Amino acid sequence: MDKEPLDRIGRLGLTVGSATCLEGAIMGKRLFRVEAGNCCDHALAQASVLMDSARRASFIGVMDNEPALIWASYFLGEMAKALMDDAHMGISKKLLAA
Repeated sequence: MDKEPLDRIGRLGLTVGSATCLEGAIMGKRLFRVEAGNCCDHALAQASVLMDSARRASFIGVMDNEPALIWASYFLGEMAKALMDDAHMGISKKLLAA
């Protein structure tokens, strides 16, 4: 992403910082939130990497009977979903403003 021209960065919009993931110990509290102001293009690309990692961890965890990898897959999937949800909100916001 560092090599992309500045006019291409954020062409889909910027993350809004609303999506969260992973339940906290206190009811209704979440552990993580997507940071606002990140490029939606990059957020979606990173979500794809997280989803691939989750898929691989899930497969290996099941095949090798490794519960820790199955839990890692769950956490990676939650993070990917938060990134995609927040990027979607940023894209929608940009489209509505246009």
